[in-house]
Amino acid sequence: MHPSRNRRPGELVFNLILVGASLFLLYSAYGISGFEALSSPGAVPMLTTAVMVLAAGRILWEVLRKPVATDQSFIRDILPMPIVVTIAMVALYALALSRLGFIPTSVLFLIVMVRYLSRRGWGFCIGVAVGTVALIYLVFRLIFSVLMPQGIVPEGEILAWFSRLF
Repeated sequence: MHPSRNRRPGELVFNLILVGASLFLLYSAYGISGFEALSSPGAVPMLTTAVMVLAAGRILWEVLRKPVATDQSFIRDILPMPIVVTIAMVALYALALSRLGFIPTSVLFLIVMVRYLSRRGWGFCIGVAVGTVALIYLVFRLIFSVLMPQGIVPEGEILAWFSRLF
């Protein structure tokens, strides 16, 4: 893969954020114990974050030297609508998970995302969403005993009903 000869939209801002985050982490690592000795608790985190600052600075230097690409736009080429919708849906999923619980939140999320991304019919989307969540629930909740946020679905009663069947 050949590196791009032009600076893509958003590349400079991303690299500035990368340098800023690396500097913040270096400052945080220094706050662990300062720079007392090579065997101090903050020595390895400081060394690691110093390498991050140097690498991010080098990348930023290279980005600043590139000419700006004029044939690309940020919205069309870097952050198209499917990515924006997916990010928004993941944020909504995270907010709704504790209130609604794993099952309804996951089913709603998958129905909307499968419908939006595949453009298939509602029956297909509902079937894929319910089947996927049922499989995930079966594997993680029943086999591995991972606790999922319960929310509005009375999972305890449903599991007790199933256990009475067997």
